Amino acid sequence: MEVVGICGSDVHYLTHGKIGPFVVEKPMVIGHEAAGTVVKCGKDVKHLQPGDRVAIEPGCPCRMCDFCKTGKYNLCPDMKFCATPPYDGNLCRFYVHDADFCFKLPCNMDFEEGTLIEPLAVGVHACKRASVKIGDLCVVFGSGPIGLVTMMSAKAMGAGKVLVTDVLDVKLEKAKQLGADYILKVDPSWNDEKTAKEIQSILRGAEPDSCFDCTGGEIIVRTALQITKAGGVVVVIGMGAEFDMKLPLANSVMKEVDLRGIFRYANDYPTAIEMVRSRRVNVKPLITHHFTLEDAIKAFETHIKKEGDPIKIMIHTNPNWKPT
Repeated sequence: MEVVGICGSDVHYLTHGKIGPFVVEKPMVIGHEAAGTVVKCGKDVKHLQPGDRVAIEPGCPCRMCDFCKTGKYNLCPDMKFCATPPYDGNLCRFYVHDADFCFKLPCNMDFEEGTLIEPLAVGVHACKRASVKIGDLCVVFGSGPIGLVTMMSAKAMGAGKVLVTDVLDVKLEKAKQLGADYILKVDPSWNDEKTAKEIQSILRGAEPDSCFDCTGGEIIVRTALQITKAGGVVVVIGMGAEFDMKLPLANSVMKEVDLRGIFRYANDYPTAIEMVRSRRVNVKPLITHHFTLEDAIKAFETHIKKEGDPIKIMIHTNPNWKPT
C-alpha cells in the first residue's frame, strides 16, 4: 500500500462502532480509499504485473448473483467491502485484493490522486443516477468531501450551473474554489420552506434538473423535493442519523420527480480515473493533511477535532515516503 485516505465512515466506525446495519463486533482494520504498488500477482492475472501503480476499488462482489450479472454489483448481497464489518480495510503496509478491482494509474496521476478515485467514484455514480447532461442546473446540499466530488463530477459531465449549500463558510469557500457557480450558507434554524425560498432567490426562479443530498438530513430531502423541476431527479447520497423521514411526496408524485438512492458505485472507477487523467477534475485541492502510518492515530484525531479544517487526510503507508 502507498496512500490511504480517511473517510467519514472510517471515523464513524472508530467512534461509534457501527453505521446503520453494519456493526463492528470484533477488531477491524479500517481504511478503504487507497492506492498502491503491485508486489505480486496470481498466476492467472494478465493485465497487471509487479511494479504497476493502481487505484483500488475496495469492494469485491460474488460475480454470480443477478445484480452482478446485470452490472449492478454494488448491490451484491455477498459483497466483501474493505473496512465494512466483518471485513478488514487496507490501512496497512501490504494488502491482498482481487486483481479485477485494481485499476492501473495513468502516468500523469500520482498515488494521492489514485486514492481519491474512491470518493470521486461516489460523485460519478450519483451523477449517473441523476442522468446529468450538458447544460443541466444542479443543486448539491453539503460541501464536505462527497458534496465537493459530486459537484465536480456534475460539472465534468456537462452541468451548466451548480449551486452548493453548507452551514460553514470555510467549506463553501472551497466549493467556490473548485468550481461551484453559486453558494448558499444555510442557517441550521431554517426549515425546508425557508431553505427552498433562499435557493429559488439565488437561481432567480429557475428550477434544478437534479438535486443531490450529501447530508442525510430530512429537511434537506424535503427541500430538494420542493425545488426540483417537474420530471427531475433527487439523489440521496448521505446516510445520516435520520433513517425515518417524513417527506412531501404528493407534490413530487404530481411533478414526476424521481427520488433515487445510491449505494457506493458500480463500473465508475474508469470514468473517475479518466476525469482526473484528462484534468477535467482536479482532486488535489481536496488534500489538506499528510501523515505517516505511524502517526495514523494522530491523523484520525485531527479529523475528529477538525484541526486545520480537514477535507481529505492522506496517510502514507510506504515507510519510504518523504514530505515534499
